[in-house]
Amino acid sequence: MTERMPPPAAEVVPDRAATDGTRADTITAPNGSPGPDGFPGPDRSPDANGSPDASGSPPSPEAAARRRRLPAFVTDPRDRRALLIWFVSHVGFVIYTYLAGPGRTTDPFLNRLTRWDAENFIAIADYGYDGPPGMQDSGKLPAFFPGMALLIRILRPVIHDERLATVLISLVASAVLAVALSRLAESYREGSGTYAVAALFLSPFAAFLYTGYSEALFLALAIPAWALARKGRWEDAAICAALSAGVRISGLFLAFGILVIFLVAGNGGRAPGGWRRLPWLALPGVPVLIYTFFQWTRTGDWLAYNSVQDQYWGRHTVWPWEAFLNTLNMSDDVASLTTSYYEEMIAAGVLLILTVCLAVRRRWPELAYMTPQALSFLTLSSFYMSVGRASLTWFPLWIALGVVAVRRPWVWYVSMAVMLPVMAINVGNFTTGAWIG
Repeated sequence: MTERMPPPAAEVVPDRAATDGTRADTITAPNGSPGPDGFPGPDRSPDANGSPDASGSPPSPEAAARRRRLPAFVTDPRDRRALLIWFVSHVGFVIYTYLAGPGRTTDPFLNRLTRWDAENFIAIADYGYDGPPGMQDSGKLPAFFPGMALLIRILRPVIHDERLATVLISLVASAVLAVALSRLAESYREGSGTYAVAALFLSPFAAFLYTGYSEALFLALAIPAWALARKGRWEDAAICAALSAGVRISGLFLAFGILVIFLVAGNGGRAPGGWRRLPWLALPGVPVLIYTFFQWTRTGDWLAYNSVQDQYWGRHTVWPWEAFLNTLNMSDDVASLTTSYYEEMIAAGVLLILTVCLAVRRRWPELAYMTPQALSFLTLSSFYMSVGRASLTWFPLWIALGVVAVRRPWVWYVSMAVMLPVMAINVGNFTTGAWIG
């Protein structure tokens, strides 16, 4: 990572109109110019370049030079706090996984972390989309984008155990996303990064960040893409977004949000010559088109991804109230899934509230990212499935919690009081073989 130079001293100017159409307290430079979307990044490393440290004493020239040679995540206290949360939460997850096992499962530890989707990624990595010989439901594999499986396959010469590879991918990716989320949240409001990271890693469905699923990998690409777009680095943002689209379909939703940032940002489409960079923003669609074409060559179906979703998971267009009523009626069918279905309904409610709040506050880029997800989960599925797990990818939610926590810490603590017990239940259930989304 390159060193981040601190901006000039800043002052808070209330009610300045942001370039994305919102009105909010923004941090501006002395000349009063806001950043690309009205929320420039605050000073993140005041002592890394020879400025006075927290004690008020300037570091020695030798110390300043040494700091300049180190990556920012080593010298920046906010990055270090984000990584500390990442480390401590993983340690807690491992401890709880061991404690939850006796009497509930005798599976080896790695098997507890690599159930369901992880097994499908491994099957694709080993045998392609036809699946291993004898796999009864290999027809469902086109529902999984190839990014995670490709990475498992690339790592095979180094990491021979595919289950271990999937867990290590999530481990490293979650460290990247912790730092990236902290930095992104700080660009919205000073001091919000630590709260946002803790909220994500302690959220109800955080178990999927610690296991062999693709959420951590997706976020490790999506959050930097969003941050790069806010800085006006459109080519880099497009590349990261394209890589995320190879991991999950949500990469297309991300690209839509980045397009809106480009349209409203002062250093995007409104800048002199800015429209010359617009073609870059089509790049995230390329992996999806390639994958669609590949599945057509296999199945003869241009919409193989959607067809599989409908065939195996009942995901097709319904009225929003039908999806809710179907989920409510199903919640009593299997006692072991009752809690999971209720969590899905609550997650759907949070998704709807978040989307409405973004619209009311005129946060157009975030709204552009979240609206397709709201439509997908609330109207394109006959019942709610994996809505809670998808909440991990709603980074505007975690940033919002971080921003609110700076001014009203009690909101964050109340949120933790609700989320932590649910997370504990879900970690215990997932690692012992129960479905949680």
